[in-house]
Amino acid sequence: MILELLAGASVGAGILIIVVLLSRPVPGVAATLSRLDRTRHSRRSLTASAAGAGADGRLERIRETVGERIEAEVSARGWQLMRTREDLAVMNRPMTTHLGTKALLGLTAFIWFPAVVFLFGFGGNGGLPIVFALIAGIFAFFLPDLTLHREAESRRRDFRHVTGAFLDLVAMNLAGGRGLPEALMAASSFGDHWAMVRMRQALSNARIMGWTPWEGIARLGRDLGVDELRDLASALALAGDEGARIRLSLMARAESMRRKEMVDIEGAAGESSQSMLMAQLLMCIAFLVFLAYPAVSQLR
Repeated sequence: MILELLAGASVGAGILIIVVLLSRPVPGVAATLSRLDRTRHSRRSLTASAAGAGADGRLERIRETVGERIEAEVSARGWQLMRTREDLAVMNRPMTTHLGTKALLGLTAFIWFPAVVFLFGFGGNGGLPIVFALIAGIFAFFLPDLTLHREAESRRRDFRHVTGAFLDLVAMNLAGGRGLPEALMAASSFGDHWAMVRMRQALSNARIMGWTPWEGIARLGRDLGVDELRDLASALALAGDEGARIRLSLMARAESMRRKEMVDIEGAAGESSQSMLMAQLLMCIAFLVFLAYPAVSQLR
């Protein structure tokens, strides 16, 4: 009875998804402008590896095509997916590739699981493989999101570490007599780390577009989902408008970021220690069970 209910629920969910996909809503002005802006930013030329012949090139083209169609549908419905876009911006990956990977992985898992079950002759109950196939497809569909978020959080921690060094460099340039915009650009020119490159690109784009440097930093913080950059932009705007003592403020902010990073590292080390302790306790319990089982089995 449970399998029949699950099968009916799966059919109903499939019908609902088909109805939702076929009923295309009329997008609003904000959704249309957002879609055009994202299309302009995500347009990129094909590299030689992506356009090359062979199975890899065909798979890449299929993934790009599927991703473009899914992204067009998402944009037409006004779905923002802000968390995913922020993570992709941190990893410097296009949305089309990510959506295409999600769709192909989900479809592959949904087809692969029943094929393996029936190939090895484990399909005694016809409804059970379908249910597990749905679960495998859903898990595979959301697996790239989980992987992307974990990698993006790691790069954000790296970005925060570099931001602390960037603030020290800005303070040193301010102490040397440079103005705030010149100090920001000079500090971002040190090193070729990806965080410094992104900071330098944000400042250069702000200069080209006629924005203030702190506005460019604030936009970068919104794109990457880094709150520290938005707070830094607010402090720099206050300094640019009211002439605050920005050098001491930047040094204090850099020291605060380093202390916070140290606290996070100590917390991660504590969690690792607890995990190791739990693993050791489980090993001890398993060993005690192994030693006591012969004696307990003789009591019957």
